[in-house]
Amino acid sequence: MLYFVTGTDTDSGKTLISAALLAKAQGDKCGFKPIASGCVPTDAGLRNSDALMLIAQSNMDLPYSAINPICFEPAIAPHIAAKQVNQILTAQTVLDAMYHPAMQQADFALIEGAGGWRLPLGNGEFLSDTVKLLQAKLQKSRLIQGQLAAANVGVILVVGMKLGCLNHALLTQEAVLADGLTIAGWVANQVDIEMAFIDDNLNSLQQMMQGPFLGYVPHLKAATADNAAAYLQLPK
Repeated sequence: MLYFVTGTDTDSGKTLISAALLAKAQGDKCGFKPIASGCVPTDAGLRNSDALMLIAQSNMDLPYSAINPICFEPAIAPHIAAKQVNQILTAQTVLDAMYHPAMQQADFALIEGAGGWRLPLGNGEFLSDTVKLLQAKLQKSRLIQGQLAAANVGVILVVGMKLGCLNHALLTQEAVLADGLTIAGWVANQVDIEMAFIDDNLNSLQQMMQGPFLGYVPHLKAATADNAAAYLQLPK
């Protein structure tokens, strides 16, 4: 199955959790980062550290342009960065840029979003609209092949554990479900080392969140994919 990883906010830990899930997965696996701001110029072109972290945990030989097709140098909101270089982002153009057959061919594939679920693309469209278009595309493909259509894109929600995360998690869950997507699982990732009453907050989330609880990742001194993977289970 193909998964889309979103977060309760920027810096909720989407990349760490995405890389950790890839590290834990078996078989052919790949991670995609369709839109990235904060990229570094290199001789080979712009490169993004998040995309490179996903590539390091993937084992399918895909070019960088397939993993991160839309990249901007300034670390600002993508729709603002796009405007600076006269690039138009729409839900459809993002889908056209990011879709790769490996998303369906891999044993485990995930797409890491940017920001939160309602990342603006401009002109009233959001990255969540792209996810909806992707699901429709995959369902249409299955029908053409004579298979029963199903929810082909499972959303994995990374909850950045800090003050206010309960509200952010529930609002994100509400938006995902309202958009007709399925929550394949959620992860609690402690971004604030000093968050008070972490156990109580976790218990509250487990009572209110839908979808399987894939694990709690404490604040790690060495925030590597392998270290985080030890605290996670893969969605089923």
